[in-house]
Amino acid sequence: MTIRAAAVAATLALLAAAAAGCSSSPREPKKEQPIDPRAAGLAEGFGTMDRLVEAARREGALNLVGVPRDWVNFGAVMDRFTGHYGIRINVAEPKASSRREIEIAKAAPPQDAPDVFDLGMDVAVANAERFAPYRVTAWQDVPDALKDSGGRWYGAYGGYMSIGYDPRKVKAPRAFADLLAPGYAVALAGDPLRTAAAFNGVMAASLQNGTPEAKRGVELFAKLKKSGGFSKPSKANTLVDWDYVNAAKAAQTAGDDTPAWKVVIPKGAVLASYYVQAINKKAPHPAAARLWEEFLFSDEAQNLLLKGFARPARMEALEMKGVLDRQAAARLPAVTGRPVMLTIPQADAAKTYLKANWTTAVG
Repeated sequence: MTIRAAAVAATLALLAAAAAGCSSSPREPKKEQPIDPRAAGLAEGFGTMDRLVEAARREGALNLVGVPRDWVNFGAVMDRFTGHYGIRINVAEPKASSRREIEIAKAAPPQDAPDVFDLGMDVAVANAERFAPYRVTAWQDVPDALKDSGGRWYGAYGGYMSIGYDPRKVKAPRAFADLLAPGYAVALAGDPLRTAAAFNGVMAASLQNGTPEAKRGVELFAKLKKSGGFSKPSKANTLVDWDYVNAAKAAQTAGDDTPAWKVVIPKGAVLASYYVQAINKKAPHPAAARLWEEFLFSDEAQNLLLKGFARPARMEALEMKGVLDRQAAARLPAVTGRPVMLTIPQADAAKTYLKANWTTAVG
């Protein structure tokens, strides 16, 4: 062997030994961050969606309250959630009002307490100290007016106050004042002193140039009462209720030669309202609660709500991304005019006025 060949062989042997030494030294495994199921966001609490799903599956259940399966397609949303993640959903008092949801949470044993609330915005604001901050991944898509800056509550879906009517019995109303004409038997969706939909119906009727005034709404229904045009829902041919309720009813006979129900949102009286989500600070299944919120604000679930005639909070973002269910969106009642949302002070003042005057004026 030549001197050069021997040198090359020696060098190769040294490199091989070095490589063998490196391969025999185990690398330090990368440490994953500890899971915090009560964190205020996905990244800081779980790191990835997969780890959130794992944590939620270990909890195995999710407690909801006040969410009927036939409400804005929530049954499909629940089934899809369980199908994706294998997590059982328990629903307490599906038809509970927002205020009742809070009462249930106060009285429930720890393991039966709601994990998540579905609330009117006024109730959410009044009970914000009960909620755990959590910003969903799609947080930036939710309009600022629909979310608490601290992440304690955030709008998921909503709609506009509308007039549903039987076109076989009355003409299409163009304004709330048209309901005073003979032939209309008009109902609210409950007692406006107790039911949010009925209260907002009165307030929609009160709008003038975008400004609400409870007195105007009470006066209109007082005139209906006096003329005999104010009716119970079971006997009414006209119902003032959210568009997703009236639109769902209209869809049942939409293909008939003579539809039994149609819906209109009066021009100049477009009152909007949204239901907001909030996670219970004392949620017995905190990871499942956060997974539910992530799913509810996903493209898939927002479009499922849209199929239930609700207007998803991320609707504009879905359209910009090109993932909006356009067929479902086309089924929504047309809106002409700028939507109005009551501020908390406006709603409080209106409720005070109705408490003092509704029973005397309307009964």
